[in-house]
Amino acid sequence: MTTVPVATSTAPGARQMWARLRGLLLVAALVLLAAAVMALLRSDEQHGSLDPRSADPDGSRATAELLTQRGVDLRVATRLDDALSAGGPDTTLLVTDPDLLTDRQRTRLRDERDTTGGRLVLLDAGPAATRALAPGVRAESTRAPLTALQPSCDLAAAQRAGNADLGGRLYTSSADSSHLCYRSDGAAALVRTDSPANGETVLLGSGDLLHNERLDEQGNASLALQLLGSRSHLIWYLPSSGDPTATGVHDDDGSASFFDLIPSGWLWATLQLALAAVLAAIWRARRLGPLVTERLPAVVHASESTEGRARLYRTTNARAQAAAVLREASRSRLAPLVGVPASQAHDPGILLPAVSTRLSSPGPASPANPPDPSELLFGRAPADDAALVLLADQLDALEREVRTS
Repeated sequence: MTTVPVATSTAPGARQMWARLRGLLLVAALVLLAAAVMALLRSDEQHGSLDPRSADPDGSRATAELLTQRGVDLRVATRLDDALSAGGPDTTLLVTDPDLLTDRQRTRLRDERDTTGGRLVLLDAGPAATRALAPGVRAESTRAPLTALQPSCDLAAAQRAGNADLGGRLYTSSADSSHLCYRSDGAAALVRTDSPANGETVLLGSGDLLHNERLDEQGNASLALQLLGSRSHLIWYLPSSGDPTATGVHDDDGSASFFDLIPSGWLWATLQLALAAVLAAIWRARRLGPLVTERLPAVVHASESTEGRARLYRTTNARAQAAAVLREASRSRLAPLVGVPASQAHDPGILLPAVSTRLSSPGPASPANPPDPSELLFGRAPADDAALVLLADQLDALEREVRTS
């Protein structure tokens, strides 16, 4: 019996791939589920800290309602353009997070304030924001705990409010027109200083006194109303990284490149992910080690491999697979003999007509006179071992006839 070894593949199958990937897929599914749950939990009326629309403990809806009752026209802005378009001498501009502004945004904000005047209130402004928006005022590196502090200054608003819950960032000032109130450790948690165009700038070390949960304590409500309600209009500016003015557009026509529209934080995150990928590749390569060659402990001849595989087929009664191997090998050997490309050797519509032209007239089926080539090359699986041996003999006879024709 003539047999051809079956090529075995070392590539992982579908079951092996699933076993390897199911852990990663489970982790990814859990992350997506957690993100969906968090999005649902945050999709109600919670707008965030110091948001005048939020009724959360750290929101500022109570402050906004008190100001509205006093006749103050309050507007919420999340874009710098919207905040500056409504500015004027009768406007108070509250910036809840000055440190989130870019240098370009701070420059625009300072130029607008110096031109139109009005009051600018900054909450927890760091050193960079303080230098840009309140020249002469210095933000200290240390922070004070939030506690009830006394005014300790002659500013009328602080004197009327009395004690207030302040702390957080502390400031010092070298400007003669500055008022330093609510002192702690030699620095002040509230600083008021004059600015050009008859304007003024107020720095608060913390915005906690504007929170809903603290507004009714100490003199927080009084101080908040006097700082934010002294003018008829109030712009409550909530800076965000999605503001187009934060992308650094440099063209005069307002156009921006693709990289200008990507926030800087995403660029750093991309670089970190790329570095992590490189490190993971290096770790994986070191774990696998370099390729090495080694001598086989024993040499197995081709005939022994063929005989061993035939025995395995016989043990498992795999006559159908053995017949398929025999037929495939015969078709591969017949194709070049009859002028059929190797890529079309297993196409019955192309191989059978070419083989038939090389055969003599058919006679009774026997090992010396094989049956119809279509049944022989593409027929059914043999029913028993004797039929399998007969198939092998007939395939040999077919090849001999084609080769000698």
